[in-house]
Amino acid sequence: MKVLVVLTYYRPHTSGLTIYAERLARGLAARGHEVTVLTSRFDPATPLEEVNGGVRIVRVPVLMRVSKGVIMPSFGWMATRLTRETDVISLHLPQFDAAGVALRGRLFGKPTTLTYHCDLSLPSGVLNRIAGPVVGLMNHLAALAAHRVIAYTDDFAAHSPFARRFSHKLEIIPPPVEIIDTNPEGIAAFRNRHGLDGHGPVIGMAARLAAEKGVEVLLNALPRILEVHPDARVLFAGQHQDVLGEDAYARRLAPALERHRQRWTFLGVVAVDEMAAFFSSLDAIVVPSLNSTESFGLVQVEAMLCGTPVVMTDTPGGRVPVQLTGMGKIVPCDDWQALGEGIVEVLSYRDRFVRPAEEIRRLFSAEVSVSRFEELFVRYAVRAVEETRLPALTPSAPSNTD
Repeated sequence: MKVLVVLTYYRPHTSGLTIYAERLARGLAARGHEVTVLTSRFDPATPLEEVNGGVRIVRVPVLMRVSKGVIMPSFGWMATRLTRETDVISLHLPQFDAAGVALRGRLFGKPTTLTYHCDLSLPSGVLNRIAGPVVGLMNHLAALAAHRVIAYTDDFAAHSPFARRFSHKLEIIPPPVEIIDTNPEGIAAFRNRHGLDGHGPVIGMAARLAAEKGVEVLLNALPRILEVHPDARVLFAGQHQDVLGEDAYARRLAPALERHRQRWTFLGVVAVDEMAAFFSSLDAIVVPSLNSTESFGLVQVEAMLCGTPVVMTDTPGGRVPVQLTGMGKIVPCDDWQALGEGIVEVLSYRDRFVRPAEEIRRLFSAEVSVSRFEELFVRYAVRAVEETRLPALTPSAPSNTD
């Protein structure tokens, strides 16, 4: 089967959405499917086309950026060409260009699924006040044309206005979670490289330095944590410099980061094969996200698989892993006092929160997620050929055919 995966940002960009799409693409390729990723060439240094991890990556040149989005004049031509060549399409939202691809899927009789990763939340500003509704409209049109809309959890779907609008064509597929195993020697080498031995507890955060991630909430909570654990340290894994659309946010955080520079270490983007060593070196990982742009938080499950408990904010979908496993604390969003107390509790009584990795794997698995996508593609492969007419531009009532 030929599968076309479409999203705005793919590797070398790093985000939860990118990681999700990469795992899905590579998982399908490993099962013998011919997978092509259509994405933006947001970094001019990347090749226009390459094969990586068994996946063909086609990058469309970017003319200009608008907020966190990109304008690609040749995208439509490339999307038409690749849609004609493919058997099924996997779209990933939020994405401005998704509507055009979904309509092509209907016109050419290609089963089209749309994974809705999160509700869109842009920073304040005149440009973003225009861009937000425009992207929202395009997402809506994409969902109308798609055969199925996919969400990570029932919890997120129940709280997302977008997902509720398309409940008649909704599928719940847990995200593909995987972690490359490490060994005691690898963990020891990581800890030695970063000077972690002989010190206090280590708190981790794995994210981009982006406004929705709530980095400032953790910074504000640090004094309370240090009252109880004066030798505590924070390791931040992820891009923290030149993050797309986050320059103003980085400048705003700079004074607080400077005040805590003795306790806060930026690791940069950690290699995939070192993430298990990172998670295993932590006493707790923190996901202080502020809004529904965090609909799950892959890193918290990856940390759980490495035996590290979580302090997670109470976001729809994001709270589900802790609710299902009991491996951590859920605290209110944007509440540094609650976050600080939650971290102190987990650090002080860590053993109470740790669960066996086997229990976590039974709930979350990349293999299960890829299988669900594969079954969905097969289910709609024949049906889509018969559904070549365009859908009505309003959500239809539930039916047996959608």
